[in-house]
Amino acid sequence: MPSISVVIPLLNEAESIPELYEWIAEVMKTNGFSYEMIFVDDGSKDDSWEIITGLSRQHPEIKGIRFGKNYGKSPALQCGFQKATGDVIITMDADLQDSPDEIPELYRMITEDKFQLVSGWKKKRHDPLSKTIPTKLFNATARTISGIKLHDFNCGLKAYRKSVVKNIEIYNDMHRWIPYLAKNAGFNRIGEKQVQHQARKYGNTKFGLDRFFNGYLDLFTLWFLAKFGKKPMHFFGF
Repeated sequence: MPSISVVIPLLNEAESIPELYEWIAEVMKTNGFSYEMIFVDDGSKDDSWEIITGLSRQHPEIKGIRFGKNYGKSPALQCGFQKATGDVIITMDADLQDSPDEIPELYRMITEDKFQLVSGWKKKRHDPLSKTIPTKLFNATARTISGIKLHDFNCGLKAYRKSVVKNIEIYNDMHRWIPYLAKNAGFNRIGEKQVQHQARKYGNTKFGLDRFFNGYLDLFTLWFLAKFGKKPMHFFGF
């Protein structure tokens, strides 16, 4: 059983995948980690799947999951979590904006500092204002509603104790609020690590304004379930 499972959801990232694999593999080798890499292809239209299958034939630590169409990041992560067997699960995006060099310290924070979840914080971002401004609004609202003092809820670079990912369910677009889902499931040791954010090297961002509105709807859904889920009649004043 590997020490680390790296779960990587992706959509049309063919150019990035080989470089990302080499980078992760080098970090794992340098630190002596046993590991698996799980690429979840969320309905890519480019050569992403062909590249994943080609790499997996050469490297047994690589596993692939393919969706027949684009379902979204949350289902991709959920399937990756179900497949993962490592003691610590690391998630990162496939666009090379998340740095695999962060993995050793994230692993240490889970195994030695005993956090159950560690979320990355991209303090210095290389994104357009159309993405950074909505992100700041999301995070300010999420801190207030969830009571979790994180700067960057939606950072794709996170580390989890295995028990966390096996006991939460991610649906719709709930991947943005995984720390809140974890807290509602009883996992309260949630930490944060400032991480590097790389400028996008290939392709285009998948961010759109629809995600902005859907994210708020999902957040308030979680708040409602957390507040009234156990005693639903309280919502009606009974």
